[in-house]
Amino acid sequence: MTKRLILASQSPRRKELLNLLQLPYSIIVSQVEEKLNRNLSPEENVQWLAKQKAEAVAKDYPDAVVIGADTIVCLDGECLGKPQDKEEAADMLRRLSGRNHVVLTAVSIQSHDHSETFYETTEVTFWPLSEEDIWTYIETKEPMDKAGAYGIQGKGALFVKKIDGDYYSVVGLPISKTMRVLKDFDIEA
Repeated sequence: MTKRLILASQSPRRKELLNLLQLPYSIIVSQVEEKLNRNLSPEENVQWLAKQKAEAVAKDYPDAVVIGADTIVCLDGECLGKPQDKEEAADMLRRLSGRNHVVLTAVSIQSHDHSETFYETTEVTFWPLSEEDIWTYIETKEPMDKAGAYGIQGKGALFVKKIDGDYYSVVGLPISKTMRVLKDFDIEA
């Protein structure tokens, strides 16, 4: 019998990436608040959030395998979440302009008898951005629901000079590592 696979995320980007595996799955959104714990490091935080999301859904679906994920952007050791408004998005983009930053994406996979949580680190370098670049981008509304105020898979790609690491992790789900871990749960593409 094939185990039910659930994605505990409403992210359209994670859905698109999981679709690449051509596995049947359901989406059941976790109601976990995405709030960082100031007592944890960025690496601990991103894993803690991903695990909370997966566990919140898994407790109601004991026969399923649940995937939870979270992505954070870190600059100089500070985590940049999703911007609250256009001004905060502009401030984040100004800070990222011409600099390297780190994107951490954690994945937590939970079932009734097994749990695995991991994260990927990808370094991203931005080109220098003008105020016009920043505000033209903000007007697309693309940065408003994304950590660090940009989406590498959209128009935000125009800001990226280079990346060192897993591109799909920056999008929101390190798909090749996720598939390898799913094999431990007897789920294969």
